Amino acid sequence: MEIPVLIEPIANNGYRARSGDPFALMAEGATRDEALHKFRDLLASQLVNGAEIVPLEVPAREHPLDRFAGMFADDPYFDDWQQAMAEYRRQVEQDQDQP
Repeated sequence: MEIPVLIEPIANNGYRARSGDPFALMAEGATRDEALHKFRDLLASQLVNGAEIVPLEVPAREHPLDRFAGMFADDPYFDDWQQAMAEYRRQVEQDQDQP
């Protein structure tokens, strides 16, 4: 398993390695390798103390509006309705442009 770890220089010529939840850990070292090594040790100590990292698959849910998608595909009036809306929109925008 790979997790993202931010390694950044800090004051006094050192480095900090840290990550966010659920691995909210931080370690500092004189070099970036030392900081990363200390971070790895912190994570390992949590795992030794009973913590676990497990994958969890979350099934995709259907969006509540999906069942309406394409419901007008075979409606003979749908294209006419869209054209009427577009024409009305043009008229309203043109009226707003006139003083």
